[in-house]
Amino acid sequence: MTVARVKYGDETATPLHVAIIMDGNGRWAMARNLPRTAGHQRGANSVKTAIKSAVEMGVSYLTLYGFSQENWNRPEAEVNDLMGLLRFHLRGEIKDLSEKGVRFRVIGDRERLAPDIVSLIKDAEKRTVSNTKLNLTVALSYGGRSEISHASRQLAQQVKDGTLEPEDISEELFEKNLYTSDIPDPDLLIRTSGEQRISNFLLWQLAYAEFVFIDKHWPDFSKEDFENAIREFQSRDRRYGTTSS
Repeated sequence: MTVARVKYGDETATPLHVAIIMDGNGRWAMARNLPRTAGHQRGANSVKTAIKSAVEMGVSYLTLYGFSQENWNRPEAEVNDLMGLLRFHLRGEIKDLSEKGVRFRVIGDRERLAPDIVSLIKDAEKRTVSNTKLNLTVALSYGGRSEISHASRQLAQQVKDGTLEPEDISEELFEKNLYTSDIPDPDLLIRTSGEQRISNFLLWQLAYAEFVFIDKHWPDFSKEDFENAIREFQSRDRRYGTTSS
């Protein structure tokens, strides 16, 4: 999706789209001699904090990395706990999100999710589709490489069917086949827990995003952390390969 880029180096500039890698739930729990599930439960509160902060600061799009394809390799008990928490919040939080004007959607491989979870997701997306205050996207069973492969297969099929010539494949056309085809690329990526990598998240879309790494675990993420990340973003000079004006 092509959109006008915001002005940078401007203390009043707010990123249109913020993406967050919510890292550190398990380590937060282990540091307190608690089960990892306790960290995931506490982390859900930080999700609410991020959503509220985004709305208050005028961010239009918020994308959260909720569960990666690699996360399926975690112990079965932990995965089951995470899926249980997902069900709980899909049942209990969507009404509140809708009342706040938040549109909810999910990107990722839904085929690996349980049928009842897929049904809850579809219902949540349908109930919130008309909301415009904030576009909240949650990446579930998601992998950036998988998304790019999926888009490539769709284009390859069009070529095979004779409806597309290979030389007509452009970056713009490729983007239209991504999960995020109607969402602008992130301006800012925040990652908690002190790790400094993107972990197969939005590989195409993060090409020109600014990165802010926060040295605290996700359950401790606060409104102040969100505001500080925005201020750091506002101080950056984003040139997109050109020179400063």
